[in-house]
Amino acid sequence: MHVVRLSLTDYRNYARAELELGPGTTVFVGRNGQGKTNLVEAIGYLATLGSHRVSNDQALIKAGADAAIVRALLAHADRELLVELQLNRKGANRAQLNRSAVKTRELPRYAHSVLFAPEDLAIVRGEPSVRRRLLDELLVQRTPRLAGVMADYDRVLRQRNTLLKSARARGLAADKLTTLDIWDERLVHFGSELIDRRSALVDELTGPLAEAYASIVDADHAPQLRSMLSIDGADPDAEASDVGASDTAGGEASVPDAAGSPGSTTPQRFADALHALRAKELERGVTLVGPHRDDVLLMLNGLPAKGYASHGESWSFALALRLASARLLRRDSATGDPVLVLDDVFAELDRTRRERLAAAIGDYEQVLVTAAVLEDVPEHLVARVIRIDRGTVLDEPQADPEGADDA
Repeated sequence: MHVVRLSLTDYRNYARAELELGPGTTVFVGRNGQGKTNLVEAIGYLATLGSHRVSNDQALIKAGADAAIVRALLAHADRELLVELQLNRKGANRAQLNRSAVKTRELPRYAHSVLFAPEDLAIVRGEPSVRRRLLDELLVQRTPRLAGVMADYDRVLRQRNTLLKSARARGLAADKLTTLDIWDERLVHFGSELIDRRSALVDELTGPLAEAYASIVDADHAPQLRSMLSIDGADPDAEASDVGASDTAGGEASVPDAAGSPGSTTPQRFADALHALRAKELERGVTLVGPHRDDVLLMLNGLPAKGYASHGESWSFALALRLASARLLRRDSATGDPVLVLDDVFAELDRTRRERLAAAIGDYEQVLVTAAVLEDVPEHLVARVIRIDRGTVLDEPQADPEGADDA
């Protein structure tokens, strides 16, 4: 799959932008803050229903505008699809496919993209929420229906937390709060599917991850992934907030061993964990177990990458995870290759990793690269260059920016 044409209206710093694209590699070049990342961010949003830079859609709408519009003409083989998304400042977002209305959460069925960004170092060194997001974005692209499951889980979690906070304020005992059983059932229903889907994805990523890591570093550091489930006692989010499924909940939760007894189904272990921790949840006014508190342990040479891996090893692990994600999408998608987006990644890498990454992505149908300095991009990737200046796509080549840093 590749993007044939991209059109933006009132998106970020673009009042209007029209871009003709095609297969192969395109490099967007411009100084800091000119709008390069905004272009590729819009493509990524169609595929993942989110931005890699902000969590709130309001930031994507140009100041003074009521809505932003992203249109992309996508091509696969001899078929073309027009995908349109309207981000509204008030009310729900709207989407169209070939001018017919569709649910927004259906868009990842048609637009596939994998984005590499400087923020990816947080996959290894950052909070559990970053790793959960990586898994969830890939899950949604492979199975768009899961976007609805995630939204339902988030809604139930918020309502359950509200009930827990209210009960704590009124001093209700655990045996007096029978209405919580209803929310427990819904939480287990939606949450168990997310837990199982994530766990299966972690297993699927293992092989492609090892291959991708070796292609970047030319060494076998035995990269591994291991699910850490809160329903089985893991507590990766000991110091965070509790506002929703995409956030984390504070406090230490210890689930008895019986909650994760061998042979138990995920719903049973989830329900047992909720029952065991109900008194503690009432005390704290927050849900202490569920997919909103899970994590993935990243291992190199038998040690946790977070805390033990060098800067270079951490970068290699993060890049390998993105490459592994792209390979899964390439393998399973009916639309072919995902669009690969490298947002100022080459500036973060040494020459060896630049060349190895370029070699690993070179055979994908479409690769979009942003750079402040064209020389940061390996020469054989510079097939087409588009200059960006203050939210304007320049028609004529301009001199390369000197000493600029990208956003």
